Amino acid sequence: MAIRRIIRAVIMGPPGSGKGTVSGRIVKSFELTHLSSGDLLRSNIKAKTELGLLMKSCIDQGQLVPDDVISRLILAEMRYMNNSSWLLDGFPRTVNQAEALDNEFSVDTVINLDVPFQTIKQRLTSRWLHLASGRVYNIDFNPPKIAGLDDITGEPLTQRDDDTPDTVNRRLKAYENQTQPVLEYYRSKGVLETFSGTETNKIWPHIQAFLLKKLSTEKEKVGGKA
Repeated sequence: MAIRRIIRAVIMGPPGSGKGTVSGRIVKSFELTHLSSGDLLRSNIKAKTELGLLMKSCIDQGQLVPDDVISRLILAEMRYMNNSSWLLDGFPRTVNQAEALDNEFSVDTVINLDVPFQTIKQRLTSRWLHLASGRVYNIDFNPPKIAGLDDITGEPLTQRDDDTPDTVNRRLKAYENQTQPVLEYYRSKGVLETFSGTETNKIWPHIQAFLLKKLSTEKEKVGGKA
């Protein structure tokens, strides 16, 4: 009987690195179950679950959600995906979270998007939107017909608070400080694969080729951790 090949992956990358686009392509191309910590957090808060209420209380007080709470939330959901391939997005973000994940599941691949911060700053600070409709423009590759105005309504465009240059700098620095130890943790385990570049469409073929090769050679481990 043929052994089914599976993959258990984590994707990492700073805000604006194209992580959402790449995740979508991985899920579509390789039929992985996609688990986003942000989506799961928001759904639990909306549903007012026990963990959701706890996380909302932390957020409302301006506090970081504790590692053990986030880990409990994600791991509880992952137990339903025990025999499938999956892609984790947004978790783990700290070494404590990575260790909690390792205690229950074996991660065999960590995809790290290495996009220069200057490129990300340019992407994010060039982004403007029409609040009423949600239409998004980018002055570099998708500019409005008339600068500063929505194409359909002619109303003024605005920039999100977290897309201003100062805020972008703070977000990228915070990501770097928090995430570097996690990257080192996975590098030491030999599962970190870094893909560098400035354009998602040029990085993606390398990620796709890597995963195709991995899936053709990796076989599901029998008798080990889930």
